[in-house]
Amino acid sequence: MLFKKKTMTDKDLKELLDTEARRINNVSFIAEDPVQFPRRFSDKRDIEIAALLSSTIAWGKRSMICRNADRMLSLMDNQPYRYVMDEGYEELEDCNLHRTFFAKNFRHYLRGLRAIYKKYASLEDFAADELKGVNDHAAWHLAAAINRELAAANGGECDSRCLPLGLDKSALKRFNMALRWLVRDDGIVDMGVWKAIKPSQLYIPLDVHVGNISRQLGLLERKANDRAAVDELTEKLRRFNPDDPTLYDFALFGIGVSGRGGEL
Repeated sequence: MLFKKKTMTDKDLKELLDTEARRINNVSFIAEDPVQFPRRFSDKRDIEIAALLSSTIAWGKRSMICRNADRMLSLMDNQPYRYVMDEGYEELEDCNLHRTFFAKNFRHYLRGLRAIYKKYASLEDFAADELKGVNDHAAWHLAAAINRELAAANGGECDSRCLPLGLDKSALKRFNMALRWLVRDDGIVDMGVWKAIKPSQLYIPLDVHVGNISRQLGLLERKANDRAAVDELTEKLRRFNPDDPTLYDFALFGIGVSGRGGEL
């Protein structure tokens, strides 16, 4: 049965989203999600690198993503920061790491991260520097800055397999997910190790499933899953929780995977 948007008031929507967020945002979620990989580490630099790499390959089946993220960290001897700074990636033979993400893309990313860590104590410090005076769309500003550093470390060459290049249109789904892990600080699933960005500044990681459920709930009108759609959806969710709108990423995920979207 198709869901009729007009049957849901704002009060109904908030109650549904809060309930679903509580149901999904718990420690049992971690074991089958890529968030488990940055959570393996205590050093903030290891967490940052693991978060970026795990989110970068987070498309496709979750089981495959987790298998390949685990393999990627194994290639780094489960010491991401040390591996980056020792340039271990330069000795890595050509191989496929995840679907269309190969060793050459991995090297490209890590060269750029090494350049950042040579100048800053952490990626968060780099973010704080780059985001001075930035109030809106921090994710897109930061992605542009990282892309700049990646290109500079790779002879001016860009690589869309690491981070999207068309940032004026991109939803930045995977990067927004990594930022959710790093910034949200409720002490349950997300780690909250960054203070340079506030939870209120985060944007929903928008993929096909979240987009479809959001339209069904009347939270999103735009048909394309692009940057404008992320703006529209996140602004709607800020009405319900202005300090922590991406809490509802758990809710929209939960409604989608449980099949409840067809029953509402």
